[in-house]
Amino acid sequence: MKFDIKNTKLAPEGKRRIEWAEKDMPVLRSIKERFQKEKPLRGLTIGTCLHVTTETANLLITLKAGGASASICASNPLSTQDDVAASLVKDFGIAVFAIKGEDNKIYYKHINAVLDMKLHYTMDDGADLVSVIHTKRKDLIKNIIAGGEETTTGVIRLKALEKEKRLLYPILAANEAMTKHFFDNRYGTGQSTLDGIVRATNRLLAGSNFVVAGYGWCGRGLATRARGMGAKVIVTEVDPVKALEAVMDGFDVKPMREAAKIADFICTVTGDINVVDVEDFRVIKDSCIISNSGHFDVEINLNALQKLSKSKRIVRNFVEEYTMKSGRKIFVLAEGRLINLASAEGHPASVMDMSFANQALGAEYMIKNRNKLEKRVYVIPEVIDRNIAELKLKAFGIKIDKLTAEQRKYLSSWEIGT
Repeated sequence: MKFDIKNTKLAPEGKRRIEWAEKDMPVLRSIKERFQKEKPLRGLTIGTCLHVTTETANLLITLKAGGASASICASNPLSTQDDVAASLVKDFGIAVFAIKGEDNKIYYKHINAVLDMKLHYTMDDGADLVSVIHTKRKDLIKNIIAGGEETTTGVIRLKALEKEKRLLYPILAANEAMTKHFFDNRYGTGQSTLDGIVRATNRLLAGSNFVVAGYGWCGRGLATRARGMGAKVIVTEVDPVKALEAVMDGFDVKPMREAAKIADFICTVTGDINVVDVEDFRVIKDSCIISNSGHFDVEINLNALQKLSKSKRIVRNFVEEYTMKSGRKIFVLAEGRLINLASAEGHPASVMDMSFANQALGAEYMIKNRNKLEKRVYVIPEVIDRNIAELKLKAFGIKIDKLTAEQRKYLSSWEIGT
C-alpha cells in the first residue's frame, strides 16, 4: 500500500484518539455495523480529500467496512493530524497522503496520488479533487460513478460548474443536509473556531470587541459562542436579510471598515475573497488579532498586508506579527487558513457524527441510484436527513411525539379550516 505521512510511529496515539472520537459518533457507528453486514460499497474505490482528523478517520473506517477501498489526502495543508494519519495507515490499512504543514507542491502531489487510485467515487471538502479532475485528469472520468461534497465553498464551486454545463459527473451536496449545515456549521464551527483562536493566542475573549465577518450558518454559530464567552460581538455582512437577522438576534452590525477600527478580534467565515482588505488594514486597531474559519485562505488579503508592513515575524505557534509602517501591529493566525483545524482539532465528534453519516449514506444512495443520475449537483434526500436526526435523538435517549391520523389528515387537507 502506498502512503506519504509524517511518521508511522505516531500510530498508537492516533488510534487512541480515533477510538475516543468514535465513542461520540453513535450514528456513524450504527451505519458501520450495517455496512459490515451488507457491504453496499463492495468493489468500489473511494478517494477522499478531507481534513485528516479523528472524526474523518471514523468515516474512512466506515467506508471500508462497507466494502470500499478508501484513500485520503488533506483538504487543507494545516488540517492534518499526523498521529491520525499514521494510525489509518498502520492500524486500518487505509492509504493516506497527508502531512501537516505540507507546501502547495506537496499538497497537489498528494491529491494526484489519491487520483492515481483510479476512483469510482470522490469525496471532497472544498472540491479540490473535482477541480483537478476537471482541469488536468479528465482521463479518470470514465471510471467515476459519482461524488460527494462536504462544505459550502465546495458546493459553490460545483454549482458554478453545473451552471456552465461543465460538471462531468453527478455529485451529492452533503453540505446541504439539514443535519449537516444546521449543526456542523453552526455548533461545530462556532465552538471549534473559538477553540482555535484561544489555543493560538491564550487571549481573554470576555470584554473584547469580536468581529464576525459573515452571518451564514457558520457566522451565526461563531457570533453566538463569542457572545457566550463574554465578547461584544459585531457582525459585518453584504446581504441585507442576513444583516437584519443579526440585528434581530441582538448583535451590532457595521461595515468592516468601521468595525476594524475598534476590533480586538476579527474572524472571517464568508467563503469569499479579500473580506479584510487594504483599506481595512489602514485603519485597523493596534494589536488586532485576525483569523479565518472559511475553507480557503483567501478571505484575508495577506498580499496587501505584506506590502503595507515593514516587518513580519512569528511570535507564537500559528501567530504571525505584522508591523505596519505606522508602528501598529496586526496579528494573523494560522497563515489565514482554517483556524479551527490549524491550531485546534476541528469540530467535536458529536456534530461530525451527523455530517459524516450524511457522507456515508449519501455514497450508498448515489451508488444505488447510479443509473438514474444526471451530471448535476444533488441534495441529500429528506428521508436520509430525517433518519439521521432520528438516530441522533435515539442516541441521546430522547423521544418525540408522532402525528395522529387525524393530524396528518388535517395537515394535508384544504377543506378543514375554522
